[in-house]
Amino acid sequence: MDARQQLLDWIEADRDKLVGFLSDFLSKPSPNPPGDTRDATSFVADYLKAEGVGYEVVAPKEHMPNLLAVANGKGAGRHLVLNGHIDVFPVGEDENWTHGPWSGDVSDDAVWGRGASDMKCGTSASILAFIYLSRLTDHWPGKLVLTAVSDEETGGEWGTRYLLDNHAEDCVGDCVLNSEPSGLSSVRFAEKGTLRLTFHIKTPGAHGAYPHRSANANRIAASLIADLDRLNDMPVDMPTEMAEYLARDEVRACMDKVMGKGAADVALRVTVNTGVIRGGLKVNMIPGDCRIEVDIRLPFGVERADVLSEIDTILENYPEASLEVQEAASNPASASDPEHEMMGILKRVIAETSEYRPEAISGIGGTDCKFFRYKNVPSFVYGPSPETMSMPDEHVPIGDFLHVLQVHALAAFDYLTESSSKSD
Repeated sequence: MDARQQLLDWIEADRDKLVGFLSDFLSKPSPNPPGDTRDATSFVADYLKAEGVGYEVVAPKEHMPNLLAVANGKGAGRHLVLNGHIDVFPVGEDENWTHGPWSGDVSDDAVWGRGASDMKCGTSASILAFIYLSRLTDHWPGKLVLTAVSDEETGGEWGTRYLLDNHAEDCVGDCVLNSEPSGLSSVRFAEKGTLRLTFHIKTPGAHGAYPHRSANANRIAASLIADLDRLNDMPVDMPTEMAEYLARDEVRACMDKVMGKGAADVALRVTVNTGVIRGGLKVNMIPGDCRIEVDIRLPFGVERADVLSEIDTILENYPEASLEVQEAASNPASASDPEHEMMGILKRVIAETSEYRPEAISGIGGTDCKFFRYKNVPSFVYGPSPETMSMPDEHVPIGDFLHVLQVHALAAFDYLTESSSKSD
């Protein structure tokens, strides 16, 4: 039997079933925050069980269970980990959706719902690829592991990071495949770092007609937000090799294509986003408390200490403000070798199954691949377009979903069956 062709034949024959899986998965809400993914995780667990695939539930937080499944091949060999997350962005009360955010509607050759792009399409591809490869253990050596986690959107402390620290034998492998939204014409080998901060502004507060009694916490917050935007212009001392790679014309063009015009420039600098502002109780009261949450993205060559030093200087003008670092969601930039063997395998398989000829690029957002890279495990991302990620009417074309599944199934098979020894 030609095992590679069998994988493609199964995917083609099961097309409607696979689309149904993604649709049903999207219909199980798993927004984080609040982070309760039990219904969505139970759906995946029941599917694995029905397919005869064993798994373990790892739940350091009861409402955030992770699924860990292991398949062993016909002998010693490489150890590959498939990694994806079950939790998704929340949905705002005022968002206008044509297809309901938890509908999983199949319409216009696409599947719709919150998490379609980020990342239930990709996590479905990992789950389904694992199921298919588990049927073919006589045809590949080594070890294949599935990690479907429930805490990625708020930092990963109870998801991938927990599995790596507490189930290292299964989860610290030779290589990782992840299918976060990358865009079909790129494979990501690196990503910027994050520094997530909370600022608390406290004043006495007063009646709105008595501004002489108290400073306005919201007004102070607005001024602080404007000053924090100066961080966008921080100097970046990027390592020469990375700077030269990201300056290549073909790499810059690809980044702008898959992430929007300007992405190639954003990869080279610090960016500041004030994502949450909460202050005030009533229109005719001077607010005495305001809380702002700020997400700062760090390019290679900028450390958190550099940014925090600048912020300390800014805060000298704001005695009413205090600062808290959200440690679980603050991590340095990370990268794998863009010439790694898995990159070559992915490019070959993508070309085999589509018209795309992808470039290796750096992401400007974050993924759980960073946690594997911190443990020196080469990690790569190939998934659907990020175009509608976190937006109303998030969706993924059916053809793109099936293509991502084909790529992950074939790339995993090829990596496990390569004749060379364990990669580093």
